[in-house]
Amino acid sequence: MTRKFTLFLVLLFTTLLINGQEIDGMTGATSHAADSVRTNNKKANILSRLTLGGYGEAVMTRNFYSQSFNRYNAPERYRDDKSHGRFDLPHVTFTVGYDFGKGWTMGSEVEFEHGGTETAVEIEAEESGEYEAETEKGGEVALEQFWINKEFLKGKLNIKAGEIIVPVGYSNAHHEPLNFFTCYRPEGESTILPNTWHQLGVSLWGRVSDWRYEVQFLSGLNSESFTAEKFVHQGATSPYEFKVANNYAAAMRIDNYSVKGLRMAVSGYYGYTFRNSIKTPGASYDDVTGALAIAAADFELKRWNWIVRGSVDYAHLSDAERISEYNKANSTHHKYQDGNPFHNTNIGSNALSYSIEAGYDFFSQIEKVRNRQHMYLFGRFEHYDTMASGAYRSQYRYCAPYQCTVGINYHPIKQVVVKGEYAYRYFKNPNNHGLNSDSPLYVQPYNNEPSISLSVAYQGFFL
Repeated sequence: MTRKFTLFLVLLFTTLLINGQEIDGMTGATSHAADSVRTNNKKANILSRLTLGGYGEAVMTRNFYSQSFNRYNAPERYRDDKSHGRFDLPHVTFTVGYDFGKGWTMGSEVEFEHGGTETAVEIEAEESGEYEAETEKGGEVALEQFWINKEFLKGKLNIKAGEIIVPVGYSNAHHEPLNFFTCYRPEGESTILPNTWHQLGVSLWGRVSDWRYEVQFLSGLNSESFTAEKFVHQGATSPYEFKVANNYAAAMRIDNYSVKGLRMAVSGYYGYTFRNSIKTPGASYDDVTGALAIAAADFELKRWNWIVRGSVDYAHLSDAERISEYNKANSTHHKYQDGNPFHNTNIGSNALSYSIEAGYDFFSQIEKVRNRQHMYLFGRFEHYDTMASGAYRSQYRYCAPYQCTVGINYHPIKQVVVKGEYAYRYFKNPNNHGLNSDSPLYVQPYNNEPSISLSVAYQGFFL
């Protein structure tokens, strides 16, 4: 009896022990599963707040004209030069954004231009064809955007601070590759204005009904970086590890969406540009400000299977002749200047650009691919002049080209486009008006510059 009772207790204890281990194991598994669920929910919450994306372009071009730096000084000598080809990565960017909650968000964008780090060797046509190592911006990568934004009133009012896009002109506000037909960004705006224009500053913006507004307070441009061929294009860059902000500027943009499929906008900029450098000019320049005023308007129509875009920009720079005088006296070509990164060039008092482009989606007429793929046949016309007025205008007639472009844009999916185009850049010399080519007053015109290009580009978000 005692043995049976003892055996019963052993079996009972063993059973309870085994069952207890199983219960503990089940509890541990349940606890681990709960932890996994909490972790996955946390990760899902983080991912739902995270934005990853970007855009990129790869271009192949064949130019049927001379690539000599001197082709505008002696056009007759280079009329029969052979064509030349180029492969390029104009822009590749990566964007990261995060929603912290309670109206606080962060955005950033790193851009690689032409596959490099914004340091390049160039042949300066304005400087007797010298090879120059151009440092367009301090640092090894271009941080195009980095900002913190606080939202109020459900998006009607926002305050953004940091490195922000300056939305003056169509090409700055809509610079991604799905927003223009050509393989490269629109040439006129991209020449006379910084592009993509980004500066450190503060922005007040929002959308109310059919209106979107933005007002910005920014660091000013630097007139030492202005040139004849590109006007103020390089003025937003800095060769230093910081951006000098002796001068400040303001920019604004207003978009209207009242008409279905149509967006219309006006934008502008004003600020002083002289003395926005670490070098102090002499007293003889005390009255020079280099006030820069820019006015721009643009529109985009997307309706009836058409996309039509147009833009016009006009800029005025005060004291252009005095600034040209100062820059040439303080450039790398002056015998007392060594290593100065700025330019030995004249600058125009005014610059302008205007353009129109239109494309029709022929796949809209094919039922099998309609609304899934798109094929736009487009045409574009533009003119720009970086020396629209000023004392040196007659020396730089090649800075006022016209360009006609025709081509296709094929969208196999929403985020990808394949582009092909034929572009024809040509020049006019008003001094030849009414003159025969045999006249001693006739000026040899510049050679026309046709080209063909192919590109592939993407634009979208991965998260």
